[in-house]
Amino acid sequence: MSLTIRNAGDAMAICEKNGWRLHETALAYELAKGTESREDILTRMGRHFSAMQESIKAGLVGTEEGACKMFRDDAKRLMAYREKKMTLSGQTMTKAAAYALAVMEINCSMGRIVAAPTAGSCGVLPAVISASMETLSKGEAEGVQALLTAGLVGVIIGKNASLSGAEGGCQAEIGSAAAMGAAAVTEMAGGTPKQSFDAAAIALKSMMGLVCDPVAGLVEVPCAKRNSTGSAIALVSADMALSGIVSVIPFDEVVMAMSKVGRTIPVSLRETAEGGVAATPTGRRLKQEIFEP
Repeated sequence: MSLTIRNAGDAMAICEKNGWRLHETALAYELAKGTESREDILTRMGRHFSAMQESIKAGLVGTEEGACKMFRDDAKRLMAYREKKMTLSGQTMTKAAAYALAVMEINCSMGRIVAAPTAGSCGVLPAVISASMETLSKGEAEGVQALLTAGLVGVIIGKNASLSGAEGGCQAEIGSAAAMGAAAVTEMAGGTPKQSFDAAAIALKSMMGLVCDPVAGLVEVPCAKRNSTGSAIALVSADMALSGIVSVIPFDEVVMAMSKVGRTIPVSLRETAEGGVAATPTGRRLKQEIFEP
């Protein structure tokens, strides 16, 4: 079976023609490659889902001292605050932010994570999907479906723009992850394919132009906290789309704009650690302390 998906327009047309949700179109897209059975694909996505859950749990426990060079136990701090205080951003959003920090702590300590779409943005999807599942009382099957939907959005971004911070800045990494997460949880909450892409567009627009400036060249600062804020943007974008708010600029056009913006971002702000917060006095001091003690 041949199935061509070049953009969101193609995906929505397939959904409309077959009466499918986005995760079903994503599954059909994978099946059309002819390399895996339906059971193989779902099993593989189930392994990814389980690995994401495990990285959240491990990160909330914390890592050994020295595993991360510039932060440690931030996820535990935020979860403790959430349990004791009335949070300003709400329980689901704060939980997602903590989950994202947890996964990033495992990432920077060289633990096992799922790079979805990249290692530097690996906290967003687990955080957004897991926190939403708990709020909506969904199970593992819905979590796997959410990953399929997120993957389809990532495929579209990868085909028409970039998922690489070195090529397009952090908008291509955490921005893409936020778009993927927003689409996934919009569908999980009962949204239509169009609402999912509206949510993805809102999220990606909100992170347009975000630079990649890792302090000391490590995927820690500001990466970890950007995963948390990216998770928050994904959830707010999903709520807006579910309320009936549409993205004035369609998702496919937002992706095209992101691609053009990425090409105009200076090299110093594309993962080289030569600009942005990496080039601040504190950023330079941290680099020296880490690599030239």
